[in-house]
Amino acid sequence: MFKIIQPPVIIFGKHCVTNYSFPQHCLVVTSKGAVSRGWLEYLKLNNYHMFDKVEPNPSIETAEGIISEFRNSNYSNIIGLGGGSSMDVAKFVANKMDKFKILIPTTFGSGSEVTRISVLKVDGKKKSFHDDSQIANVAIVDSHFIEDSPIEIIRNSAIDATAQCSEGFDSKSGNSFTKFLCNHAFNSLEEGIMKMDKEKIVIGSLISGLGFGNCSTTLGHALSYVFSNEGYSHGHALAFTTTVSHEFNNSQFHLKLIQSS
Repeated sequence: MFKIIQPPVIIFGKHCVTNYSFPQHCLVVTSKGAVSRGWLEYLKLNNYHMFDKVEPNPSIETAEGIISEFRNSNYSNIIGLGGGSSMDVAKFVANKMDKFKILIPTTFGSGSEVTRISVLKVDGKKKSFHDDSQIANVAIVDSHFIEDSPIEIIRNSAIDATAQCSEGFDSKSGNSFTKFLCNHAFNSLEEGIMKMDKEKIVIGSLISGLGFGNCSTTLGHALSYVFSNEGYSHGHALAFTTTVSHEFNNSQFHLKLIQSS
């Protein structure tokens, strides 16, 4: 028997954020720069509080600090706004506080907006927390956010997404449905990267999250944590480990990744 779990509501498309009616009195979990980049203005939120101190490769202390600070607040919803780090912290916190979860990616690679996984550092080392209750109530994927992203961010994110969906396809815990999603995601991402078609990258990242999030990643991601624990960005770390791991596992994606690089 196989099970697929995903957010009950997934909204996607350019400028889709502007058509969503956000609830009042939200806690926004994000990183520094959210205001200066115009993210909050774009969401047009009213009556919200913001925590904007999520760091890259966040620690569990950051998440626990938010829980401690806002434990007695009556926020009805928690919005995770940013890359995988902000969304991972937001879903972990919202689950512990039993709050409605809205996840909005501003980078497109982690797929965190649609997975049950939160990755946090514990004692300086990355640890994955898997829990069905961490699934977002609403995921909003708006390609507007990729338009002004630095090319380095787009590349790092795309590496993450291609690694995840290709590993997910090879995963022994996968099934015909996850393989279909992962393969479709890879094709979309490959075309998006080769032609710098940002819409293809955005939709490829979303589908990748739905695919690998219902099976698992494999050797490449496991090895990448060694580099991430030393301070490398996640995409940069995967650049060292993905093709080597695919070659070791005799993956059909090994040559495809070599040709795309």
